[in-house]
Amino acid sequence: MKINTHTLNNGIRLIHQQVESPAAHFGIILNTGSRDEAPHQQGMAHFIEHVIFKGTKKRKAYHILSRIEDVGGEINAFTSKEETAVYASFLNEHYGRSMELISDILTNSTFPVREVEREKEVVLEEINSYKDSPSELIFDDFDELLFDGHPIARNILGTPDHVKSFSRDDIFQFLQDNYHTDEMVLSSVGNISFEKFLLLAEKYFAPIPPRLRTEKRLVFNHYTPGTRQVKRDTFQTHCVIGNIAYNAQDKKRMGMVLLNNILGGQSMNSRLNLALRERNGMAYNVESGYTAYSDTGQFSVYFGTEHENLDRALSLVNKEFRLLKNKELGILQLSKAKKQLIGQIALSSENRDDLMLTLGKSFLLYNKVDSLPRIYQKIEAITGQQLLEVANEIFDERQLSILTYE
Repeated sequence: MKINTHTLNNGIRLIHQQVESPAAHFGIILNTGSRDEAPHQQGMAHFIEHVIFKGTKKRKAYHILSRIEDVGGEINAFTSKEETAVYASFLNEHYGRSMELISDILTNSTFPVREVEREKEVVLEEINSYKDSPSELIFDDFDELLFDGHPIARNILGTPDHVKSFSRDDIFQFLQDNYHTDEMVLSSVGNISFEKFLLLAEKYFAPIPPRLRTEKRLVFNHYTPGTRQVKRDTFQTHCVIGNIAYNAQDKKRMGMVLLNNILGGQSMNSRLNLALRERNGMAYNVESGYTAYSDTGQFSVYFGTEHENLDRALSLVNKEFRLLKNKELGILQLSKAKKQLIGQIALSSENRDDLMLTLGKSFLLYNKVDSLPRIYQKIEAITGQQLLEVANEIFDERQLSILTYE
């Protein structure tokens, strides 16, 4: 289906796809995340995600939540290393209600002192909960190992001391420094015309004064491989092994996406799942992941296993690395891998909530969105030789970092 785009006079970009569905999805995605925090602000981007729902000039916290939920909709938000998003799902007839609410949250939040102090306790509990989950915490510690000393290395949630120190003035200062209109995208998937969506966007978001980004992010360019062992009282040994990888603009990015899916993607027949779980019974959870940032990227393999199985499990992971480095995929293997990835992308596009966020993120980063046929064409164009090149760069044992909880 056709995708329409537009840019408001204040720099905010719009992207909309009209679909035949009673449900609609709308959100605002900002090119601001935890890597944009100064050292004393660690956790601020995520904290704002919490307190932005706690009151505006005309609504209290209860009324913000009820505005969408009273008509059967949902409102949510997330923070990543480079992005913040506030978004909602609702019936098509409530487009105006939903867009007005998100505009109100974005531009008129008052961050009442009592609510800010109460929400600090909520975030502190979130941090404690995270610490109780080694299979999640280890990824933050791996970021610290990989991106040592750089803002990308910092935990998105922040530290208890930082969170306790935040004030209303600190919140407003972060918003002033990091919420830029030319780094915002309004993304929509629903059954209204683009003309109507544009009218609503003009009504609720065009009045926002332009604030353009002038400072660039600190580029990451000093990776040094490392190995770290952390003693923890856990039933399993948890392990992450990986490397820096291609940034979001790199021509090899799509090859890395395909290679990651072959190695340890979401399917049960991924190479790592077959090697560690199905054939050897060494792990319940084993996966690989690839994240592309604006200036760098990260590739990692995670698994949890019995303490005495760690060396054997690592040996199996490295064996899969070597196979992908040393032997080009055959025509049939490559064709099956491409079909699998294309099928996964096609199925995920049926989730309209995810589609709205994907469209918005793509437009935010690339100022364009490839159609599904164009994405499939790019995947089909990947050659076995290109995958071999990617494997030899990313799986180079001299460049791999390893973190274990033992």
